[in-house]
Amino acid sequence: MTSIGRTRDAGWQCGVRRTVAGVDPTGAWARLASAEGTAIWLGGPVALEPGPYALADGREGEIRVVRPGSHVRLTWQAAPGDPDTTLQLRVLPARTGTTVAVHQERLADAEQRAQMLAHWEGVLDALRPVLASGA
Repeated sequence: MTSIGRTRDAGWQCGVRRTVAGVDPTGAWARLASAEGTAIWLGGPVALEPGPYALADGREGEIRVVRPGSHVRLTWQAAPGDPDTTLQLRVLPARTGTTVAVHQERLADAEQRAQMLAHWEGVLDALRPVLASGA
C-alpha cells in the first residue's frame, strides 16, 4: 500500500491550485513574474531567467526551465541550508479565468509534505489579490 503523496521516482510531492476569476493567463504570468509576485511565491524578487539565484535570507537555487506565459521549474529550499526540492509554478487557462498550479517534489517525508501543502495554500491565497489587481 502506498502513502498519499509518495511516488516511486520523485519521493514525496505535493500540489496546490487556485483559480482566479476574470484574470487572463498572460496578465497572471506577468504579475507572477514581477518583483512583487516572485517575492510572494519564491521568497524574494528574482528575474525568471535560467541559472542560479540567491535570496536575501540565504536560500539559493537554480532556475532550470522558463516558458514565459506557461511555467517555471526550479530548485527551491524551504529554509537556508535545507536540501533542494523541485518546484514548478504553472499558469493554466480556466473557463472563468486563470488557474495557478504549484507542484513540489523531492520532499523529505509526509511531515514536510503536509507543511509544504499548508505553505503553498497560503502563498496562493496571498497571490490572489496581486493576480486580480490587473483584472
